Amino acid sequence: MLFRKVRRRFHKLKQLYTDQQINEQQVLLSLDLDENLQVLRSIYQDCFDVVFRTFLIGGQTKAVLIYIEGLSNIEEIDENVLAPLTSETEERVRSLREMLKKKIHISKMKEVKTFADCIENISIGNPVLFVQHEASGLALGLAKWEKRSIEEPTAESVVRGPREGFVETLGVSTSLLRRKIKSPHLKMKSMKIGSYTNTDVVIAYIEGLADHTLIEEVENRLQRIEIDSVLESGYIEELIEDNSYSPFPQLVNTERPDVAAANLLEGRVVILVDGTPFVLIAPISFFSLLQSPEDYYQRYMISSIIRILRFVFMVLSLLLPSLYVAVLTYHQEMVPTALLISVASSRESVPFPALVEALMMEVTFEALREAGVRLPKQVGAAVSIVGALVIGQAAVQAGLVSAPMVIVVAITGVSSFMVPHYTQGIALRMLRFPIILLAGTLGLLGVMLGVITIVVHLCTLRSFGIPYLTPIAPMKGRELKDALIRAPWWKMDTRPHLTGEFNSYRQSPGQKPNSSKGDE
Repeated sequence: MLFRKVRRRFHKLKQLYTDQQINEQQVLLSLDLDENLQVLRSIYQDCFDVVFRTFLIGGQTKAVLIYIEGLSNIEEIDENVLAPLTSETEERVRSLREMLKKKIHISKMKEVKTFADCIENISIGNPVLFVQHEASGLALGLAKWEKRSIEEPTAESVVRGPREGFVETLGVSTSLLRRKIKSPHLKMKSMKIGSYTNTDVVIAYIEGLADHTLIEEVENRLQRIEIDSVLESGYIEELIEDNSYSPFPQLVNTERPDVAAANLLEGRVVILVDGTPFVLIAPISFFSLLQSPEDYYQRYMISSIIRILRFVFMVLSLLLPSLYVAVLTYHQEMVPTALLISVASSRESVPFPALVEALMMEVTFEALREAGVRLPKQVGAAVSIVGALVIGQAAVQAGLVSAPMVIVVAITGVSSFMVPHYTQGIALRMLRFPIILLAGTLGLLGVMLGVITIVVHLCTLRSFGIPYLTPIAPMKGRELKDALIRAPWWKMDTRPHLTGEFNSYRQSPGQKPNSSKGDE
């Protein structure tokens, strides 16, 4: 037993030393091709998809091309690498540079001199070419893998606006941003996070609009991450947000390039992660989570009315069940007599108090909604809607719940769908249950206590140092044009900065249509 423990410990230390030697010490390649191949074959042992293609350059110089099957473009390798290099010639290749100049015609090539650089390029699909008596390799930009086509985001659909969304391929996502913002001031800094996945992460911002302090803070938080894998942007979101214990999101995630571009133009920072279509936006405020991209594509009067309606139904989705429970349990005198008699008659056969009734219905509704999301698309919507109707009607007929409670829960469920961002809607759904418990124990006093607690928490919350309730607390008058309502574009001449006063004006003043005629 002791011998097994010692052997296991030895193998673990050996593996750690090998990984550290290859990845951190930056071991240089050798002039001996066989020695380099021996190291790489030991690293890629039991990897059937890693191809070691040995051939002769000009029939005399030994060379090896290493690539991963399925990540590299095989057609380009055969046509632009193997075919010209293996052609019959008497010319002796004296150096790697000469070979690059005369034989290979590929736009993207890079010389690599360490095993770590070789492994990095091979892992992302770039074949690496090794030549005998050369202490460096050649990474060829021939990566190719299957990728999803650009489609409309299903979670952020709009009536009017662009129909394209980010995809899992980082290069395609960055190009979509470049299409929106055709300026060299759009900067993109790249880094890798994850000791095993080496996930590419890009920080995008517009130079001259974003605060340098914000950019440095985002970089520092990302560089402090030490994790073995990053498979989705949610990993990074939890690791860099200000308050991890808050139910409210402190970063916005979106699939829409137009939303990301609009936030970049307001001085924010966008974080793109390879392997996911969801990008992160920082900093944000509570009111930005209740704004839809369509608010800026429709006329301002329509957008303002819909935004006010959104705020009203957000409050209803949070407080309507608790208000119903509090009034029926402790404050019956607040209900008109006719309505009170109608509600009492409907609850006559219900064996549970209003608190238990509300919790049962809310939990059942949330379960049906979650089931509708997880089921296949063809039957998910039908099961969630039909299931809610059937179960609700059956529960009323069985006398388990009252008809008014079914109406309250239905209105609450519809109200929660008015919140544009899914993460904000989840936070409100979570907070609904403790407020119902407070309403069932303390009445309206408990409801007010819950609301005050939430408001105090929101006042203390920050997103990358920015107050969460900006521009209401602290009050910023000129930014109120795009908070509760959406002012017309000709009035929003200043940029609603959250981080500074860089390039405050986004348009010239006096953009009101027919303003000159009106003055005359």
